Amino acid sequence: MISLSQAGYIHDILIKTFGGSNGIRNVDLLQSALQRPYSTFEGKDLYNSPIKKAAALIESILNNHPFIVLKERIYIIDGNKGTGYVLMRLLLLEHGLDIEASQEDKYLFVIKLASGKINYNDAVFWLNNHIVNI
Repeated sequence: MISLSQAGYIHDILIKTFGGSNGIRNVDLLQSALQRPYSTFEGKDLYNSPIKKAAALIESILNNHPFIVLKERIYIIDGNKGTGYVLMRLLLLEHGLDIEASQEDKYLFVIKLASGKINYNDAVFWLNNHIVNI
């Protein structure tokens, strides 16, 4: 599982690379998103594959909006799409999987998920069609 400090560190790197000033808007929402892929019910994993775990993780980051960015002295809920994508991909890489898609396809996947045009099940379907073993 990705820890709070690791997620914050990744967010910080992305903000330093692409601009803004980082911060966590809500630690509880971030913790919830990070724990969701490992949820169980009656001792059984609710997300029983790396792809399902990855889809749950990115959907939760995008829905919970745990990160903020300071731009021009105004706090904006931002950095969630990029951080969510990187965290999802790290989870997949931990399991020897990666995404094979064009930059545009990856971008559209994240934008559609963030805007609610696709949901968790659609994300699982998309990932299943773009996953390669490494």
